[in-house]
Amino acid sequence: QLQFVESGGGLVQPGGSLRLSCATSGFTLDRYATIGWFRQAPGKGREGVSCISSSDGSTKYADSVKGRFTIYRDNAKNTVYLQMNGLKPEDTAIYYCAMAEVRSATLIIDPYEYWGQGTQVTVSS
Repeated sequence: QLQFVESGGGLVQPGGSLRLSCATSGFTLDRYATIGWFRQAPGKGREGVSCISSSDGSTKYADSVKGRFTIYRDNAKNTVYLQMNGLKPEDTAIYYCAMAEVRSATLIIDPYEYWGQGTQVTVSS
């Protein structure tokens, strides 16, 4: 059974950092798939933040987080991380990790079939 468990969210001041973790089980990260991080702010739709392809390690980032967020994976731990630096109040949202059985990194939400429960990130002074 595929499972995704997010952790690492919390309350942080503007300019601060957090590292989110997505622990996966039921499959290995070296199979072909793309793991993505998405977020949903109150009253808004879910948007893609970043993703990483298992097949070639390629990554994608939303324009709003480029240069501030970094996605990477640890195959030995079956975990994907999202390092978030320079956090802004507009980054406040529930962050979800998800998996799409596609080879190429994509932030299009449709291919993502498997989702975690999410972790809250709040950026506020």
